[in-house]
Amino acid sequence: MRFRKLKKQSKQTQNIKNSDIKTLPYARISDKIKAFITDMFMIYIPILYMITYIVMGGKDEFQASDVAPLLGVIIYGLIYSLFLMKSGQTPGKKAYTIKVVDSKTLEKLSFIRAFFRFIVFLVSATVLVGLIVPFFRKDRKFIHDIVCNTVEIEVDK
Repeated sequence: MRFRKLKKQSKQTQNIKNSDIKTLPYARISDKIKAFITDMFMIYIPILYMITYIVMGGKDEFQASDVAPLLGVIIYGLIYSLFLMKSGQTPGKKAYTIKVVDSKTLEKLSFIRAFFRFIVFLVSATVLVGLIVPFFRKDRKFIHDIVCNTVEIEVDK
């Protein structure tokens, strides 16, 4: 096949992909927040409970430790990343029919990319500016979605 035809064909497929991405059913911000709260109760709180009462032996030891809360966040981040790698959904995101995918290919994320997204989320949530950004964007992306080139879309049940 000639180079011109190949180039023309690749531009046509690229235009199709770009038009598909522009019409994606972006997840609503309220559903993202509800999914986050659900994940906190279903994943993070049990982790903290186990660290506090099984590993540390009580709340006083947990409160005195500097490592225990950090350990809880790391374990939560690992579990969160595993969920995103496996299906693109955590339990909270599944409850609200949200899926996290790559914004260009619409494929699931790798574990490393999902964990990096979690780390960027922690940083952007600390600054609080990252939590305001989706209110000013049409695609409703948070800072961690912009940096990691991901998007949260609505899927069918």
